[in-house]
Amino acid sequence: MNKLLRLLLLSFILITTIWCCTSNKGKNIPNVSHIKVSANIERLEQEIFALDTTNVKQGLDKIMKDHPEFMNIYINVILRDLTAPGKTPEQLVKSFISNQQIRSLYDTCLIVHKDIPGLEKDFEEAFRFYKHYFPDRLTPKLVSYISEFGLGTFAYGDSLIAIGWDFYLGPSFPYDVNYFPRYIQKGMTKDYIVAKSMEALVNNEVGDPKGTRLVDHMIHNGKILYLVDKLVPRTPDSIKLVYTQDQVNWCKKNELQMWSHLLGEDLLYSSKMRDFQKLISPSPSSAPQMPPESPGRVANWIGWQIVDRYMERNPEETLQDLIAETDAQYILDKSKYKPR
Repeated sequence: MNKLLRLLLLSFILITTIWCCTSNKGKNIPNVSHIKVSANIERLEQEIFALDTTNVKQGLDKIMKDHPEFMNIYINVILRDLTAPGKTPEQLVKSFISNQQIRSLYDTCLIVHKDIPGLEKDFEEAFRFYKHYFPDRLTPKLVSYISEFGLGTFAYGDSLIAIGWDFYLGPSFPYDVNYFPRYIQKGMTKDYIVAKSMEALVNNEVGDPKGTRLVDHMIHNGKILYLVDKLVPRTPDSIKLVYTQDQVNWCKKNELQMWSHLLGEDLLYSSKMRDFQKLISPSPSSAPQMPPESPGRVANWIGWQIVDRYMERNPEETLQDLIAETDAQYILDKSKYKPR
């Protein structure tokens, strides 16, 4: 019996070791547990909807003083009324929080996003990785809001991340499929909040593509995916890509065929956006010439692989160096990319 127990124990240890090694296969995840950060989400939607509609100005002035960056975007972008450009901030806010349909949406957000300690814990881990790779950066402040589907999660520099709760209400919420197609709704659950927030932060770091060719876009977007992966390394790739796991597996299986397609159709150096829009932008599928099971934005996935090979071949490069290198052709050449 003792021998049998020892064999079972050894088998368990071996299986556990194999699982641990393969669950984060190929990733060198640094230990960041010693880095002290905080991640408390300030529920600004509650403060805004609690304003006294008979005297909005008094309470609104305090919120605007406490959160100037966010409120500037909230007033001038989210609540801006193009049909009445002369409306004051108080009038815009009062009109917004007095609307019964919007108040119903607010109530739904309160129910769906009632408990957030687990979410704040996930943000803390992401911020530890952020401070590890970017020690000179601020730890962003977190605020939440609703916009009636006007603006999703965004970042203001490296100082603020704003989370639009109404963009993460889950599959049971009756989103308008004409406004949010099914392939977009797939990413509108709570599972995507942290990854999309870090993507917004990374977007501010990386800026815009420095060219109009497909290769410029795909390596730029691949760079963003690579950086997000560094900040949330334990998050499944399917979440970072807004793919199903089957779609991730399809990309891995068909990497060579996809690369051959880009070369064979003379797309890599094309500047005609209409020819490769679906290869880099959200879409139910990639292109007419690609198999129907191919997901949208597959060029971004290939860009991620190219950037990953580039960083593997240039281990002295930091993430700051990667951000600073804006020549897509240089990254492609130095990566010596060869699809598996």
